[in-house]
Amino acid sequence: MESFMRNTFQFLGRSSFFKKYARKYGLQFGAKRFVAGESIDKAIRAVQRLNQEGKQATLDHLGEFVRNEQEAIEAAQQCIQTLQVIAASGIQSNLSLKMTSLGLDISKELCVRNMRSILTCARELGNFVRIDMEDFSHCQVSLDIYEELRLDYDNVGIVIQAYLFRSEADIQALNMLNANLRLVKGAYKESPKVSYPEKKQVDDNFRKIIKQHLGNGNYTAIATHDAAIIAEMKSFIHENDISYDQFEFQMLYGISEELQQQLVKEGYRVRIYVPFGEDWFGYFMRRLAERPANVWFVLKNIRK
Repeated sequence: MESFMRNTFQFLGRSSFFKKYARKYGLQFGAKRFVAGESIDKAIRAVQRLNQEGKQATLDHLGEFVRNEQEAIEAAQQCIQTLQVIAASGIQSNLSLKMTSLGLDISKELCVRNMRSILTCARELGNFVRIDMEDFSHCQVSLDIYEELRLDYDNVGIVIQAYLFRSEADIQALNMLNANLRLVKGAYKESPKVSYPEKKQVDDNFRKIIKQHLGNGNYTAIATHDAAIIAEMKSFIHENDISYDQFEFQMLYGISEELQQQLVKEGYRVRIYVPFGEDWFGYFMRRLAERPANVWFVLKNIRK
């Protein structure tokens, strides 16, 4: 049943028909719990609340798979605008983005040009940009672009997904760049030829690569709501005298808020991934696919 639900929501998230329908009716059906709003103003207010609670943020203007060069350029301008609004508002937030929204599927060169514009703006404003990892078909080209950008920019990081067989080797290669990595379990449906099929295998590899990257001495964003893994990483950090300046815990907007606050009280740096924008449907479906508990929340609140 759980596998069926996961596959169903992943299918819906890729459907242009259902995406169009969802945009027509806005952030209803429980999506407001996971998406800060459709406008930058609502997202800024959400981050202000998080900052007041002692948390930092990373803003993501949602959007994927643009159809032409003009849409990719417009998406890049939205990222730049977000960076400018962050600076003007004084909130504690950096920026996350998906390179498919910047034209990665149109041409690598277009995507790199857009990335350079965004990173130059971020550097001028003293901010940092995180490249979200997408599905396996985009993995290698994303890493190639990241390595190219790191030659000229030190304010850029990327994401590594624990459910891929290749992740341990990727982290070792990225050690040469002193890469700032967000480590996640992974949210896309992948072939068993390239990914671990069982949850326990993914969890074990997740633990392994976190310790690997921390042990390499590089900045590590530990992105999980798994309380057992968080407790294990806290013990590992203390046992190995790892500085609190070398890592942070990251969680998703609207999920595990009590755990977020507990980590803040314990003195850990906590950053919340805050998505916003009109193109929210695919993101929302992936959140429902990840955890059945999210589905029950939506069903309970659908009439509110």
